[in-house]
Amino acid sequence: METITSAQNPKIKNLLLLQEKSRARKEQGLFVVEGRRELEHCIEAGFRVRTVFVCEEISPLRFAPVEMTGCVAPVEMTGSDTVIPSAVEESCFIRVPEALYRKIAYRDSTEGIVAEVEYRTIGLEDLKLPENPLILVLEAVEKPGNLGAVLRTADAAGADAVIVADPLTDLYNPNLIRASIGAVFTVPTVTAPTEDVIPWLKARGIQILTAQLQDSSLYYDVDMKRGTAIVMGTESTGLTQPWREAADAHIRIPMLGRLDSLNVSVSASILVYEAVRQRQIINNRY
Repeated sequence: METITSAQNPKIKNLLLLQEKSRARKEQGLFVVEGRRELEHCIEAGFRVRTVFVCEEISPLRFAPVEMTGCVAPVEMTGSDTVIPSAVEESCFIRVPEALYRKIAYRDSTEGIVAEVEYRTIGLEDLKLPENPLILVLEAVEKPGNLGAVLRTADAAGADAVIVADPLTDLYNPNLIRASIGAVFTVPTVTAPTEDVIPWLKARGIQILTAQLQDSSLYYDVDMKRGTAIVMGTESTGLTQPWREAADAHIRIPMLGRLDSLNVSVSASILVYEAVRQRQIINNRY
């Protein structure tokens, strides 16, 4: 296994560049995943891991063979050791000392593992949806942390997909991956222009419910048991006119205080779990 000790090493410099620059990620077709849990979800979703930087002072590493092209299975260590995912062939691992690892780690709390992973994008036509799907649509979301939090909600609620319309943030931004704790890999997530998303939903008979204060019904009075896309805009400007006009219904969360909005991730949680509640009732799961 190769060992790198200097922050001036070209591989370390490139890793830091990928963390910091969206353009570099797109040009190289690589992004960075940090942490055992996130990397496990990434591998399970079928992403190909190019390089893994590991600090064995933090997490001792052991490999296990597996019959899977280009991958090695997670290994549960014994005693005081940690569960470490061995993500690629052993030759792709690079050992770094703890002092250097602290410089490349994006998070304060980490498990001693950072990986470079190859991009893999899917489009609207690649989504495989069940009957009566539940979809979250975010228009022009800008903050990676908000999108990451929404993805965590989508995973917890069993949503079938998240669509980011007219995105203003990179799906593989390290902040987004961190905020989603890997949900960006567990929930089918696509980006597309609004002008493509609306007809795609309409063609599949998926009702569009837009979250907005004006001309709207209380969210719990609207039927969400059929195929449904819950559409949310930015906290500052809300949804654009094309979404408002395309909507089958406008829904709102009652605001009983002096403020008139919630964080988009909080709002998404409230609305998507109402859909879960309605669907569980009809399926006799309560």
